[in-house]
Amino acid sequence: MTVRDEIAVPDADGSNALFDWLGRMRSEHPVWQEGDGPYHVFRYEDVQQVISDPKTFSNDSSRVMPHLKPLTEGNINSMDPPDHGKLRRLVNQAFTPKTVAGLEPRIAAVTNELLAAVDAERFDLVDVLTYPLPVIVISELLGVPASDRDLFRVWADRFIALGDQPIAPEDFVATFQAATREMDEYLLGHCRQRRTDPKDDLISRLATAEIDGERLTDDEVVKFTGILFLTGHLTTTLLIGNAMQCLDSHPDAYAELRADRSLIPSAIEEVLRFRSPFTTVSRVTVTDVEVGGRLIPADRMVTPWVISANHDEDQFPDAHRFDIRRTPNRHVAFGRGGHFCVGAPLARLEAEVALNALLDTFRELRVDHGRDVAYHARGMYGAKNLPMTARRD
Repeated sequence: MTVRDEIAVPDADGSNALFDWLGRMRSEHPVWQEGDGPYHVFRYEDVQQVISDPKTFSNDSSRVMPHLKPLTEGNINSMDPPDHGKLRRLVNQAFTPKTVAGLEPRIAAVTNELLAAVDAERFDLVDVLTYPLPVIVISELLGVPASDRDLFRVWADRFIALGDQPIAPEDFVATFQAATREMDEYLLGHCRQRRTDPKDDLISRLATAEIDGERLTDDEVVKFTGILFLTGHLTTTLLIGNAMQCLDSHPDAYAELRADRSLIPSAIEEVLRFRSPFTTVSRVTVTDVEVGGRLIPADRMVTPWVISANHDEDQFPDAHRFDIRRTPNRHVAFGRGGHFCVGAPLARLEAEVALNALLDTFRELRVDHGRDVAYHARGMYGAKNLPMTARRD
């Protein structure tokens, strides 16, 4: 645990400690300032307010932390309107419902190939499926060789490790750039290649597209493709793993899902609510603004807890209950507004295909509670490894 302003914030370690703490914060400290630092927001309506209003809550953290400018400049996740909308329209073309639906046969083929290679009754689901599946899919979309996925995992692990270690503010940019340098150089090579020899892939579209008569810089293309790769596979990896853990700990729901596969889409939405892949996002106040009855001054960091919003009892009756038939289910796991996760349709489809394939392949499939499971500490919710026991017949 880390002590913040005399309030202990539990890690997302798979226990109920984090959710118990979030419930207390919604009740007792719905808008809480961490010492002299960021304001944390916990209730559904307040989180909605923060993530849906870019005029008041900016995505650009360099507004208050100028040293981050090398990381935020040209980064779509740090952009505000109108620049964000211009770049977003480019990538939206690759993630339209029709385009994503067209990927289903390929996703199913990859999933079946990965599961066919599992020849043991005990295996790590992250190693055999939840990591390689989204990496292969996003690699093919971007236009980089999926055979390089061992490299991708090294780079992703370095990125994830940034959130698990204390880094002095003055050292953060250098540390971040060191962790992502090899990946950036790799993507830069592909970007430059596509400028002279474009192909039918997303890197080519970004490298050759024009916005208001200007092409994206190499740095913008590299940052954008890096974000798509890292978040594009992490979201699905966490989502599928969280789904299996939720179903394992709720056997009645698991049996119901096996008996009625039409429930898989709503079950996925409930997993997104119940165990959201990402716990928080970040914003910066542009002006003084009232949130949850508390005034937050301009130029302050704000941390909306999306996983807390998704457990808000005022929005979700019996929020503590995992209900694969829950409707409506207006969770905010993928955000809201202009920064709604562009890869959400793809993550949902990959999870749906994966769950169907797992149920088809294994007659019995359980989390192996006799082996240790490690969890991501902050920022993300989910297991780094997921040992399973299984029977095919």
